[in-house]
Amino acid sequence: MGDYYDMDEIMMEEELVSVVFQKAANGVVQIDPSAETNTVEPGSKVELPFWLAQELHMRQAVSINVPSCFDQKTRKEIQADVSCVDLRSRCPYFYELGCKIAPLIGEKTIGALLLYAFKCRYKDILIKGHNASSVALKSASLLTKEESGLYEAARSSMTAFKKWRMGGARYQRATILGKKRKSDECT
Repeated sequence: MGDYYDMDEIMMEEELVSVVFQKAANGVVQIDPSAETNTVEPGSKVELPFWLAQELHMRQAVSINVPSCFDQKTRKEIQADVSCVDLRSRCPYFYELGCKIAPLIGEKTIGALLLYAFKCRYKDILIKGHNASSVALKSASLLTKEESGLYEAARSSMTAFKKWRMGGARYQRATILGKKRKSDECT
């Protein structure tokens, strides 16, 4: 429930994933108003938001396919040169979706792929964030939401450090120290 109001969590769960229905389902018109019929037959392949696919998977009504952002083509591109891969166009929430979908589909290699991609891109993102002035990063369009947050944190910390170094307050007195104790507090 901690992420219930988190907008990024909500947006990540709206990512479409491909599922195959294991059982027939009624009431499809509520999900897809453009559907010709109100039922889905077993074996039908449908794109659903992750939150719905996850819930149906737990009820054993669907099986979730490996999303295209984790397919073999993407894996080969990541292994070739991860810093040039446009992960945002594949899935803006690449890491978070990968962490949530891997246990559902039983794909053990997704975790290793996520770790490799993040480790390789992490250092580059921090270096660019620390060296960037207020100018936006040219390759920011390649960064996922998680990586964009990391870049902004690095950039703002370097800006704060430069401000401090150039003559900002060296020491700040804690507000609690400025208050005087009343004599009745001591007894």
